[in-house]
Amino acid sequence: MNITHTHTLTTEDAKARMLALSEYIASKHGIMSDWNEDQTKGSIKGSYLVVTIDAAFEILEGKVVCNGKDPGMLWRKKANAYIKNKLETYLNPDTPLEDLPRS
Repeated sequence: MNITHTHTLTTEDAKARMLALSEYIASKHGIMSDWNEDQTKGSIKGSYLVVTIDAAFEILEGKVVCNGKDPGMLWRKKANAYIKNKLETYLNPDTPLEDLPRS
């Protein structure tokens, strides 16, 4: 699965929001993220229900790129919708960073 989400945020703001999203996923689903030193690239591995999650993401100027293992035909549409919804929510410039859920 490959998802590219464009945004109008600064790279620093996008990084802060993606960190907030990773905190939310860890709290909600128990799935941890690993980040590189400058927090522009990361990975997430774990499982949720019957789906194995293995994905990498990169924060670039004006976009976030996510590449991950295809969860299979039964879960593909739902996984795509979930990821796109979370990226739209967390990278929405109209929502203040402090208002984004972390748990």
